[in-house]
Amino acid sequence: MWRTRAAAACVICRSLTNSSYGIKRKSPLQNLHLVSRSIHHPYYPSSKFQRPPLRISIQQFSSLNRLPLHKTKLLNVKHGYQSHRNFWLARLASRLLKVRYLILGSAVGGGYTAKKTYEQWKDMIPDLEEYKWIVPDFIWELDELVDFEKLLKALPDADDLAKLMPDFDKIGESLASLKGFLSPGSPGETAFRATDQGYDNDKQFKKGLLGELILLQQQIQQHEEEARRAAGFSSQQKRKVSDKEKIDQLQEELLRTQLKYQRMLERLEKENKELRKLVLQRDDKGIHQRKLKKSLIDMYSEVLDILSDYDASYNTQDHLPRVVVVGDQSAGKTSVLEMIAQARIFPRGSGEMMTRSPVKVTLSEGPHHVALFKDSSREFDLTKEEDLAALRNEIEIRMRNSVKEGCTVSTETISLSVKGPGLQRMVLVDLPGVISTVTSGMAPDTKETIFSISKAYMQNPNAIILCIQDGSVDAERSIVTDLVSQMDPQGKRTIFVLTKVDLAEKNVASPNRIQQIIEGKLFPMKALGYFAVVTGKGNSSESIESIKEYEEDFFQNSKLLKTSMLKAHQVTTKNLSLAVSDCFWKMVRESVEQQADAFKATRFNLETEWKNNYPRLRELDRNELFEKAKNEILDEVISLTQVTPKHWEEMLEKTLWERVSTHVIENIYLPAAQTANSGTFNTTVDIKLKQWTDKQLPNKAVEVAWETLQEEFSRFMTEKKGKEHDDIFDKLKQAVKEETIKRHKWNERAEDSLRVIQHNALEDRSISDKQQWDAAIHFMEETLQSRLKDTESVIEDMVGPNWKKRWLYWVGRTKEQNIRNETKNELEKLIKCNEDHPAYLANDEVTTVRKNLEARGVAVDPCLIKDTWHQIYRRYFLKSALNHCNLCRRGFYYYQRHFVDSELECNDIVLFWRIQRMLAITANTLRQQLTNTEVRRLEKNVKEVLEDFAEDSEKKVMLLTGKRVQLAEDLKKVREIQEKLEAFIEALHQEK
Repeated sequence: MWRTRAAAACVICRSLTNSSYGIKRKSPLQNLHLVSRSIHHPYYPSSKFQRPPLRISIQQFSSLNRLPLHKTKLLNVKHGYQSHRNFWLARLASRLLKVRYLILGSAVGGGYTAKKTYEQWKDMIPDLEEYKWIVPDFIWELDELVDFEKLLKALPDADDLAKLMPDFDKIGESLASLKGFLSPGSPGETAFRATDQGYDNDKQFKKGLLGELILLQQQIQQHEEEARRAAGFSSQQKRKVSDKEKIDQLQEELLRTQLKYQRMLERLEKENKELRKLVLQRDDKGIHQRKLKKSLIDMYSEVLDILSDYDASYNTQDHLPRVVVVGDQSAGKTSVLEMIAQARIFPRGSGEMMTRSPVKVTLSEGPHHVALFKDSSREFDLTKEEDLAALRNEIEIRMRNSVKEGCTVSTETISLSVKGPGLQRMVLVDLPGVISTVTSGMAPDTKETIFSISKAYMQNPNAIILCIQDGSVDAERSIVTDLVSQMDPQGKRTIFVLTKVDLAEKNVASPNRIQQIIEGKLFPMKALGYFAVVTGKGNSSESIESIKEYEEDFFQNSKLLKTSMLKAHQVTTKNLSLAVSDCFWKMVRESVEQQADAFKATRFNLETEWKNNYPRLRELDRNELFEKAKNEILDEVISLTQVTPKHWEEMLEKTLWERVSTHVIENIYLPAAQTANSGTFNTTVDIKLKQWTDKQLPNKAVEVAWETLQEEFSRFMTEKKGKEHDDIFDKLKQAVKEETIKRHKWNERAEDSLRVIQHNALEDRSISDKQQWDAAIHFMEETLQSRLKDTESVIEDMVGPNWKKRWLYWVGRTKEQNIRNETKNELEKLIKCNEDHPAYLANDEVTTVRKNLEARGVAVDPCLIKDTWHQIYRRYFLKSALNHCNLCRRGFYYYQRHFVDSELECNDIVLFWRIQRMLAITANTLRQQLTNTEVRRLEKNVKEVLEDFAEDSEKKVMLLTGKRVQLAEDLKKVREIQEKLEAFIEALHQEK
């Protein structure tokens, strides 16, 4: 079978070779495809085939299959000799091969087109490398899991591909039916021609939205060139009416094309915004466990926040870039910033100063449009009007709180972050508006303070100045332009923004004035770029979307844009936001590494200073020192629980008796001792003890307990612990102690329970054993001796030193002391005469003493006599009571018999035993209250005070001071700034 086909093919080849058209050319076989020749002549080696030279003058070729396009009559192929040669079989084969090559060519062209379209789209799509983690890890490891070399080896080779060629036997059987279809003028030939034309049309493929954008951009460039040519030609020659109409027509067409191009861009940005929002929302929901890295702008904003808090002599904080928004009051600064942030976030007022302190706004991209403060975790949803109102109110409250009394503006910066889809990443600082006159209600230095704040921010050589000028007022009234030109005379970091252009177009008689402003010819200041924006109609309730629509409609119909006074890229806040963001990041990339090097040098200097001054101490900053002091204070409070009950009771009993002993002696014991018999003595004692217990004693006991607790607490807080004691904590401990004592209050119910206990203790008169009797006597003797010693000291001060001291210390008595001494001697004689004399002198006795003294030449006042008598009789009574104690040492036997058949009465011993027992029971009760309740409450109060101090940074700065603390603080801040700057620089390089 194969031989038969080969023979038939050879006949065709010979017939083609022998045929002549009057033109000398090569055999058509050599013009066939290489695979076709291999089928016709398998013995003909393909490697030795040489392509014949092209005859361009007589041959027509297609760019795809290189087959001859001239019409040729095919022969009727039969086995053997053929008399009529029309070559219809070769014609059929060429047509079939042409269809296949058309398909192949279309595939190649389509692939090239797809690749070109992909490259163009790839340039427009933003860099999503930071979201590379969204693709599962096994995709990146696919080359390790799949062996592509084995797949390549498994593909068919050339011989297998040859087997895939069409079967010519079946083609020969279908020639009869295809012959009529392929005849000249038939519908088949028309179809082939249409196929050729269809391929040529495929070169002009539909490029979709990107193709339209490219064509629109080309059209815009062509129209701009034509407009320039027309404008140049018209300026040189006289303008004709037809030329003006043509120019106007071209400008209108150019404007329409630009607007169409802008809408397509906005549609693309909207689609891209939705895609990015979906990607961020997926990560926000936590579908993937891998945590998103902090955004670049957030890292940079953190560095600026730390720098704003860095208050030291190393003043490098103002050398990092940020966008400083300055302008005259009510020029529209806040409105421009709100348009960039796409939310009405600032408080508003009609003509009133609303921006009272600098507001740092960090703009970044996120899935949801939210805002939050640096020192708060609350997120304000900027899509809800309630949250927007709450945010504006919070900003206003923070501004008013930051302003000190007697001032109008503040230098304290309010830090705010705004995130949302499509926001340009940058850091802006909105400053108070510059004023020319101080009005009523303002501080006298308001104007100078605003100027100093603005200059402080603009003096930063890397700060970008966004100068806002009100277009609705005369340019000559501007104050801020002169200030900006002083700070940046070359205009290398200034962007000029003309607001309220809609009002300016209505009010300004000459539109060329607006053109002069935008071109930088009217003001003496220079700038990187000039922009014209519209930020609303003056209604504070307008939404951002309505303002954007109004701005687009205005510029679409504005004569300023139609007459080319303004360029398309110089209008709308959208273009302004893009330009400011690009300028901001350019400045950041140029300056951030230099600032990092400066902080590295500062860190080295601080570390060297620390090593030289404090070589053996750790570098603890203020917060770390506070935590260390906090632990020490809590340990000392815990030490209160380790005080033994015996120590508590001894301290309480001793302190309580010192507090009440005077009352017991003077108001209970001495009055009762003046009674005639024991019954009256006991009655008087019971009445006075009852009164004392009901009114004074419980309160005195609680006061004593609270003072005892304070003393122990103070002792633990101020006690030095050898070499480990750090005096840097002394001021903090003292403040904690004072604040805790101020906050602590004893349990109010303690007095009621204590009153009952004390009353029951004082009612008991039964002394059970001799040991308690002796203890009462000893307690009474100690008390009386102490009082006697005090009394003798008072008498000595009254009468002066005795003869021994006068001789030994060479001192003498005063005149008053001599008078008192004479009075004392006379009163002592009176007591010797009557040992049972009552406590008070009668009037006749006072007269007698005075006359006796006057007889000796001593004039004395009756009051002096009574005063001296009180101390003399007191000493006499105390000595008599001590003697009575000695007599009662053996009186316990008579006490048990209730002093029946005995002249000895020891009721005073029983009184002191009741007092002693009451003191012991009260001390025990107070100790239980201390250990069970009050110490724990005190510990709780200490913790609360420490927590309050920890949150109050000003308090910590006031209580933890010194060169060591400040040096550690500076070192910590510089390290933190340097580390964050290095992390930011690394992330910045990765983004590049």
